[in-house]
Amino acid sequence: MKTLRTYKSLLLGVVILLATASFAANKGGFSISTPVTVAGKQLVAGDYTVTWEGTGPNVEAKILKGKNVVVTTPAHLIDVKTETQSGVVTKRNTDGSDSLVSVQFGGKKPALLTIGENSPSTEASNSLK
Repeated sequence: MKTLRTYKSLLLGVVILLATASFAANKGGFSISTPVTVAGKQLVAGDYTVTWEGTGPNVEAKILKGKNVVVTTPAHLIDVKTETQSGVVTKRNTDGSDSLVSVQFGGKKPALLTIGENSPSTEASNSLK
């Protein structure tokens, strides 16, 4: 009876560990120094975490400020052949505001997460090869 209880506890521990490890692999952090727009929501300057669900290339990304989800948006994962540095790519809109285009994760796979339904995935992946 004790052996069965021990095995159940061990199994539960392994399941929790695997769930945590798989979640950690699907996230990254980034910082912005000026406000940017993502899916119609404005992100103020600061530190953020992005998580995504799915194995790619098309995923759903959640951008968090602390523990709060700020915005959820479609995204596209891209593995690049050369090592990238961590950072963000933005684009200037006609009204003068900036939109977040992608988040680059230096030294990680995938290395690039493009943001939005119409992600410039082909253009971004070609520029990083």
